[in-house]
Amino acid sequence: MRRRARFEEQENPDRWVVSYADFITLLFAFFTVMYAISRVDNAKLGEFVGSTRAAFGPRVPDKGKPVIEGIAPVFPAAEQVKRDAVRMIEMSGAAGVVSVRPDDRGLVLSMGEHALFDAGQAQVKPSSEVALAAVSAIIRKAGCKAIVEGHTDSLPISNARYASNWELSTARATSVLAKLLEEHGVLPERVSAAGYAEFRPIATNATPEGRVRNRRVDVVLLLDGPEGGAR
Repeated sequence: MRRRARFEEQENPDRWVVSYADFITLLFAFFTVMYAISRVDNAKLGEFVGSTRAAFGPRVPDKGKPVIEGIAPVFPAAEQVKRDAVRMIEMSGAAGVVSVRPDDRGLVLSMGEHALFDAGQAQVKPSSEVALAAVSAIIRKAGCKAIVEGHTDSLPISNARYASNWELSTARATSVLAKLLEEHGVLPERVSAAGYAEFRPIATNATPEGRVRNRRVDVVLLLDGPEGGAR
């Protein structure tokens, strides 16, 4: 009996393996979840957050909004806005004057210099009304914020009114913005203007064709921002 008691009192030197195995299992599960979250889209991530909240109850904080809203809100769907924009441009007769291209911030409605201004000027031509009507309708339909951006080529401007391409590009952006606000009903809290001179080209400035493409006004629909209510 004494020998058996001494045997039972001896500590098992391999018990640490059990704890180590549990730690490795938890670590593997943690990194698996982190990898899965990094690979899913917003909808799936929202489902994950919802199921986690349901499983853990009050231990997961809830301040009235899903966690997903603070991660990567997307409004509205860029593909749907693009389809709507192309359709509205074609229906308005502005095809060939207003072009559409994707952007990291959303969608760009681009108008060349010839459609809006005389060379070296920032006064919007009356013939631009069809294009601006289409652009304003798209902004209202999308229900998002937008930036009106003026761009030039790299050739220095030489007239008495504008001392630099910075001034010309900014004046053109604000002229288009004023038209959208005063004549086409775009809400002022939804739009802003900026001038970038020659420093955001979409083509080479080494050729006449490239410089023509760079002289433009872009209206950038900020589709990754929250909905402000469509007008």
